[in-house]
Amino acid sequence: MERKKYLVVTAGGSGLRMGSALPKQFLSLDGRAVLQRTIERFVEAYPDIQVITVLPEGHVAWWRRYCQEKGFNCPQRLVKGGITRFHSVRNALAHVPDGAVVAIHDGVRPLLSADLIRAMFAQMDQGVRALIPVVPMVDTLAVLDKVSDGSLKDSGELVDRSRVYGVQTPQVFRSEDLKAAYAQGYDTLFTDDASVARRYGIPLSYIAGERNNIKLTTQEDLLLAEAILRISRG
Repeated sequence: MERKKYLVVTAGGSGLRMGSALPKQFLSLDGRAVLQRTIERFVEAYPDIQVITVLPEGHVAWWRRYCQEKGFNCPQRLVKGGITRFHSVRNALAHVPDGAVVAIHDGVRPLLSADLIRAMFAQMDQGVRALIPVVPMVDTLAVLDKVSDGSLKDSGELVDRSRVYGVQTPQVFRSEDLKAAYAQGYDTLFTDDASVARRYGIPLSYIAGERNNIKLTTQEDLLLAEAILRISRG
């Protein structure tokens, strides 16, 4: 039997590096909130996907009001964020049943394609337990040490760029696997869901990600996203 599809969209952060009083997930991107555009891409791929949106506690009412005013009628379960991303995802997974497939995605990655989403869920239907999108590094990499005055010093280490990849979201898992992994104690080395799953021993598989699937962190990122949207419209 086909597993039901869930989306946990993590939008519980404050986004201080964006330099805005309003968290970055709520900023306007070509006329719609970044978070709305992110969720819409998954609904485009799978209209019946079950959406769980993790929000900062102080902005739950703001998001409800925004959705009502903008006519964004996508059914969502709203969950309050935790102290860290790890705790936020754990809060959301409490609302995901066993026997499902769950995608965890950054709320500020609105430019992924519906094709990537479909391809990832299709691979999960083939027996994959965890699927992670990655992109090869194109920059030369340097390992540097920070010295006492704050400057950087060459460590002398060489990095084989051909073996280094950037990790993206969505990261997709069998729900019972990921829920078990998130029952572990928190570790500061848990920077994404794949790191939590790896520690628990869940085998990870990988798929080619997308260059445009950028995470919006700074004002420059927002401007780049605006330009990508304009180009995509022709």
